[in-house]
Amino acid sequence: MVGPVRIGHPQPHQLTPPAYALQASTAGLDRCWLSGRHTAYEAVQELGVQRIGLGQEAVRSYPSLASNTLPVDCRAWIRAGAFGRPPGAFWSGRGFRGTLQRTTPRHDAEREPMIKRRGSYQIKVRDVPIGGGAPVAVQSMTITDTRDVDATVAQIERLMEHGCDIVRLAVPDKYAGAALKDIRARTDAPLVADIHFDYRLALMAAEAEFDCLRINPGNIGGRENVEAVVSACKVRDIPIRIGVNSGSIQEAWSKKFDGRPDGDALVDLMVEDAVEHVKILEDMNFDQIKISMKSFEVDVTINAYKELAQLVMYPFHIGITEAGPPSTGIIRSSVGLGSLLWDGYGDTMRVSLTTDPVEEVRVANEILKVLGLKTLGPTMVSCPSCGRCEIDLYGLADAVEDVMKGIKQPMKVAVMGCVVNGPGEAMDADLGIAGGKGRAVIFRHGKILQTVDEADMLPVLTDEI
Repeated sequence: MVGPVRIGHPQPHQLTPPAYALQASTAGLDRCWLSGRHTAYEAVQELGVQRIGLGQEAVRSYPSLASNTLPVDCRAWIRAGAFGRPPGAFWSGRGFRGTLQRTTPRHDAEREPMIKRRGSYQIKVRDVPIGGGAPVAVQSMTITDTRDVDATVAQIERLMEHGCDIVRLAVPDKYAGAALKDIRARTDAPLVADIHFDYRLALMAAEAEFDCLRINPGNIGGRENVEAVVSACKVRDIPIRIGVNSGSIQEAWSKKFDGRPDGDALVDLMVEDAVEHVKILEDMNFDQIKISMKSFEVDVTINAYKELAQLVMYPFHIGITEAGPPSTGIIRSSVGLGSLLWDGYGDTMRVSLTTDPVEEVRVANEILKVLGLKTLGPTMVSCPSCGRCEIDLYGLADAVEDVMKGIKQPMKVAVMGCVVNGPGEAMDADLGIAGGKGRAVIFRHGKILQTVDEADMLPVLTDEI
């Protein structure tokens, strides 16, 4: 049995809750001293602490807890690594954080990355490193007619201006292929040529000095054709992306057998197809490879990548294919890609939406920022509003968001509508505003900058941004 342990919350004036450590020498936690009514309640209900010494606030709020006897033994939970944490973690607020013996607050700069990236070989698409621990690269695809060089180059530059790292172009025929040299000559952006069926188009892209080819070796003809493409790529250090799409797998299967595979059967077929294509390239001593395993179904996509990761060490390009219009596609892509990235999978990514591809880039970057994988541009915090709000919060938030679109440097901006959560969130941001009755307080780095009338809120915020 270990000595008493304190679990508690910070003082109300503190913005960032410090990590109160469990001062225990082993994982055999069975006694603790609780401060704060919510902490006491949560620890008892969720951890099942057996013996508790209550602070006055906890006794007043939950007198029934003073019995000091609870039926659930938490020691087994701790030793088993409850809540997915290693044995002997400390409790702060609503979850485990860190390890034993931590008695001081841990600032963001000290935090270890929450996401452990999957290990892979590294390749390069022009000057963009892919895999091997490199930052996740954002990719999109032009929707112009590739034969229209002016329109295509203009869209490439627009995508790059909005934070795209790699741009893919469809090359459906020899006329599009003939335009590739002119496109290449007019932009330094990393470019991928998307090729299907005709190996000669892949050769044209290689000769045009495109930076990557997206092909499936199995659908561009016999071994002689594949060898010609691989040879052209080797000479120029051009990597190849193998793209497996669940729809193509299902279509090919349905031509041979009854029905269309789904679920685990579809995952197995996608992995098998990817491995077969990898083997074709490896047999030609080519290893500058990245792989995509896309499906409209989120679970199929996630499982396909995870299964393939057990078999290969090549970097992954991730995406949820044909995700749909922004209203639903952003949600589907955020769930699927966010899950993969959180688990460490993904070296390049595309959010596939039925809209302007610039929106794909915006969403992709926002997903990466939310997960702490990118710091490009500002982040906005704003409340959903309620009956306490006495300013035009929606109009102000929309206007501030428009102002921030041209900002490249990382910054956190909070637009809050009332005095309940407003001051705390505004003080925690680089720049924040907390609304009152027709007025608001503006904060910078936690300090009051000034108090302004509603008419001056946007102009002052704009100047400060």
